[in-house]
Amino acid sequence: MANFRRFRPDDLHKLSKCNLDPFTETYELGFYLQYYAKWPSLFQVAEDQHGNIIGYIMGKLESSPDVYRFSEHYLPWHAHITAVTVAPEARRLGIGRLLTEQLEVAADANNAWFVDLFVRVSNHKAIAFYKSMGYSVFRVVKDYYGDHSSDPTLSSEDAYDMRKPMKRDVNREHVREDGEKYEVDPSDVW
Repeated sequence: MANFRRFRPDDLHKLSKCNLDPFTETYELGFYLQYYAKWPSLFQVAEDQHGNIIGYIMGKLESSPDVYRFSEHYLPWHAHITAVTVAPEARRLGIGRLLTEQLEVAADANNAWFVDLFVRVSNHKAIAFYKSMGYSVFRVVKDYYGDHSSDPTLSSEDAYDMRKPMKRDVNREHVREDGEKYEVDPSDVW
């Protein structure tokens, strides 16, 4: 069974089991600490009975700068999942779902319009997972990733910007059903 708790700085050296996956982004140490400092309630870990980190989620609350308020790409107050990953030996146990649900509860508590995330279009398992949790593709971000996870001859890979409406979005204003038809450049996302 897993224990869920907030991330602590001394967890940094325990994340490697989770990051040994071609679909998981690994960040510099300062990036993890920035999330810990700014959004501690949205940075959660799951640990096994031996204290090993077997999953984590990093998220934040944000909106686009006011100067972009009238842009078609403006994002109102929302939660963003920067990373969610589970160690291979702990997958299919519901850990990713529980971590994501905890972040969604925090998003609702902070009156967010939606939760969004970016996922590689080739990551079919993750896309199916998010869809099973109520997320839908809002748009395709062309060449979002500077590498390709499965084809070394390609220099980039598209991302799906997926969203799930929160309680505040009663009229579902910030999601769409046909998001695969909407393509944007990386410069259009904040």
